[in-house]
Formats: sequence, structure tokens, C-alpha cells
Amino acid sequence: MLDKARKMQQQLIKWRRDFHMHPELGFQETRTSAIVANTLENLGYRVRRNVGSTGVVADLGSGEPMIAIRADMDALPIQETNDVPYVSQNPGVMHACGHDAHTAMALGTATLLAEEKFPGTVRFLFQPAEETGDKEGISGAPHMIRDGAMEGVNMIVALHVDPLTPVGDICNEAGPASGGADSWFGSVIGKGGHGASPHDTIDPIFISAHIIFAMNGIVSRRLNPFNPAAVSIGAIHAGQAENVIPTQVDFKGTLRYTEHNVQEQIHAEIERAFSLARTLGGDYELRFEIGTPPMQNHPAAVELIQKTAVDLLGEEHIVPFRKGLGAEDFSCFTEMAPGAMFALGARIEGDQRYAHNPRFDIDEGALQVGAALLAESALRFLQKK
Repeated sequence: MLDKARKMQQQLIKWRRDFHMHPELGFQETRTSAIVANTLENLGYRVRRNVGSTGVVADLGSGEPMIAIRADMDALPIQETNDVPYVSQNPGVMHACGHDAHTAMALGTATLLAEEKFPGTVRFLFQPAEETGDKEGISGAPHMIRDGAMEGVNMIVALHVDPLTPVGDICNEAGPASGGADSWFGSVIGKGGHGASPHDTIDPIFISAHIIFAMNGIVSRRLNPFNPAAVSIGAIHAGQAENVIPTQVDFKGTLRYTEHNVQEQIHAEIERAFSLARTLGGDYELRFEIGTPPMQNHPAAVELIQKTAVDLLGEEHIVPFRKGLGAEDFSCFTEMAPGAMFALGARIEGDQRYAHNPRFDIDEGALQVGAALLAESALRFLQKK
């Protein structure tokens, strides 16, 4: 598959650069999904459009077993600053996380598999809105699942480009691979008044200071040190004038975890921290927005990818997984079937780029590697079964 993927490298680059030049935000990927659907239909796939809003599901083959390959399509609200021929043509929108490459590689994988004969079914999930949610905060993966995208799937695999890892290497490991992510929104309610008469007020800023200290003690003092977690305050808003004590302080924040019992404990501890408002004479409001669950790489899926990578790339190119608590809604799919996501080396040598940055870019030599690994892994899964 690696030899075949090398022969289609120029097509992979063409797809990737076209998507990069025309980025679309979550649930707005109409141009991208149309290109994807048309390409897959021309390859002989059975295509369903508008799955989970702007997603595409495509099947090849029939019956069991079924392996699914997922690629996300959405871009980010970032103004690109790269000076390249394929720079974004959509002001304020950029593929700053590699989803253009994911889509191109998945199309390459679909092209490679269309030339093969195999038992069972391969399914492609081209997903909208991995980076964002709808008005209720729900991202693209749950929407696709609700529309039946995972029905009959026995295993699912995906990749994510890694701008910190050299081309030709992959990071792949069983167990927790990303954090679950919830958002929280709180308000501390006091009694406003003149800054010269604080004794006549219930100062919500004073109260908030105690809450902030308590919040920052949750991970270090309330959780088991062996449980990875994070609690962060992302925004605080209060007041309009320097001599007026406001009535209310509003907070926004995020929490991350890898175990659901830790998620529950963090919720309770945030509630406990905000309850200090009542102890100090004020009041509070608090709500949680449940986000994506933690992603667990299944051992069987990891073994499939790893053995394939050893044969195609060599054992020395399987490098340690760089764990973190960033969220990835591929986790919603891996709750429905065994699955795994691997990190694909895409580092530009001598010029480090970072995801979600206006200068993000990749070494396009990674495209053929990713397409080959996905195609070969899928083929081996189906033939082994």
C-alpha cells in the first residue's frame, strides 16, 4: 500500500491544498463534503450525504465484518499568516489543525481500497464540526452517530497529524489518548455599591478571589494524584467603572479528565468552591455543559495499526505517545465500537509549527504515509476476519 500511495502523492497534495485554500467552519462544510461525496461516488462507493448535518458516509463491499475510517473536515476561525501558494482564501478561517490533510488522506485511502477485493465492508465517515458544537454544544460525531453512522461497525480507526513528530514516525498506544472535556459557567452574586463604601456592599470580586483559590486547589488537593485532570478558568467578567463595586462576577471555564468517576468528583468540587459565595454572604449560580468523553484507544485496534506500521515503516518508527488532555470527539465513536487514533508525524524540519496557530502547516510527505497505513490496516482487519 505504501508503494501505491507514493504513486498518488501528487493527487493527495492536490486534494489537501484545495481543502486548505477553501476552509469551512463546523457544520458549514458544504463545499468540502460535496467534493468528498462526488469523489467517492465516482470510485463506486455507496454514499450518504448530509449525515449529522454536513457529514458524508460511504460504504464499499458488503456484509460483515465492517471497519470504519473517520476523517474530520472542519476548519478554525483563525486568520492564516503563512506565505504559501495554497494560503486560505476565506478570510478569518483556516485549516490550522490538519483536517484538510485528514480529508485528503481518507480520500486517498478510499481510492486505494477501491482497487482491492476484500470480504466485509469498509465505511468512511467524513465528519463535520470536530472543533466546535451546535447551539447546545454538541459536536459533529454525536450528530453522525444519531444518524446511524456507526450501525454495524466492528472497529473504527483514525489518525491525526502531529506537527511535533518527524514524517515517517507514528505515535500509537493503548489506553487513554485524550481527555474528556466539559465546560462550566458560574456567576457569583453579591450586592453592588460605591467603591468608597465597601462595607455597605457584598463584594462579589472579594468572594470570587476565595473561589479562585479553591478552584486551583481541586486538582492538587482534592483529587488522587494518579488521576490526570485539569480545571481551568478561561474568562472572568465583572464591573464597568473603577469606583463601583459590581453586583455580579461571571466565570467561564473548562475541566478535563480521563475517568468518569473523576469527572463526577470535579463537578462536585467546583460546586463546593462556588458554595463559598453563600458562606461569605452572597450567592451563586453554576451550570455544566457536558462535552466529549475521554478517548480510549482499544488494544485490538492499536495492535492492528502497530503491526501494520512495523511492516510498512519499521519498528523504529513507532515512537512513544505524547499524552495530553486535549479533547477529541473521535471518543464518541470509540464508545460505540473498539477503535484507535494514531498520531502521524508531519513535522516541517527546521521550522516548528503548532496546531491552532496562524502559521500551522505540515510536511506533505506525511500524506502518502497516512493513506497507506489506513488502507493497509483496514485491508488486514477485513482479511483476518
